[in-house]
Amino acid sequence: MRFTYAETMTDPTYYVPLAQAAEAAGYTSMVLADSIAYPRDSDSTYPYTPDGSREFLEDKPFVETFVLAAALAAATTTLRFTPFVLKLPIRPPVLVAKQAASVAALSGNRLGLGVGISPWPDDFEIFDVPFEKRGKRMDECLDIVRGLTAGGYFEFHGEFYDLPPIKISPVPTEPIPLLIGGHSRPALRRAAQRGDGWMHAGGDPAELDRLLAELTTLRAEYGTREDFEIHVISLDGFTVDGVKRLEDKGVTDVIVGFRDPYGREQDTESLDTKIANLSRFADDVIARTQ
Repeated sequence: MRFTYAETMTDPTYYVPLAQAAEAAGYTSMVLADSIAYPRDSDSTYPYTPDGSREFLEDKPFVETFVLAAALAAATTTLRFTPFVLKLPIRPPVLVAKQAASVAALSGNRLGLGVGISPWPDDFEIFDVPFEKRGKRMDECLDIVRGLTAGGYFEFHGEFYDLPPIKISPVPTEPIPLLIGGHSRPALRRAAQRGDGWMHAGGDPAELDRLLAELTTLRAEYGTREDFEIHVISLDGFTVDGVKRLEDKGVTDVIVGFRDPYGREQDTESLDTKIANLSRFADDVIARTQ
């Protein structure tokens, strides 16, 4: 089992020492949140809070995802970084490919590209991208990012994007894993059909079992690669016995955090407390499961 450290919406100056501490403690990776802007007026809801509220995001600091990944990669040597998840279809896919390839090349292949479809029309609106057919747009973006980051000339002719033969440089020496986030059936199908893995956003344990079973069925249908990654958030990830249960279900990566990020108040937890929490978990669980 691999372990991923999660911390977000905190003091931006904390990220470098936290990444260094996570690396020293034995974590494999760190997830990085993605948020572009917060609209003053919106009737959108958030799918992962009980009441759909998104007010917890207001005035919270979000460093741009690729900028943060590059900064943290420069301050570490082995820790991987995974956007959780990058809102892919609101962005120009060629630019995303260039950003991802650059970070992966500079970091020695330490980027896993977690991507998803934003649930909010606001995100599409501020980028002047239609909300309609966002799933199809997402599929095209995935194909473009994978094609360009592989190196060599790549061309694409789709419904939304039309690219002549182009190539980017540098590209990483290994493929960038494309990890698809989302709990809907289309998201699970997309992960099985086009992704190198799936990222779970948390929730009821029984729901996780259902999602994993559905994903297994879809992977069999689409002939998914054997080294498919499954990243989950689960209370089972906080105990040695629970980690074994997750392993038995095919989970490859457990994402753990040590505070509730959904509160409306600002994070007042000290850096020392955060490092103590991640270190304690490493001693109690990571060291006992290796």
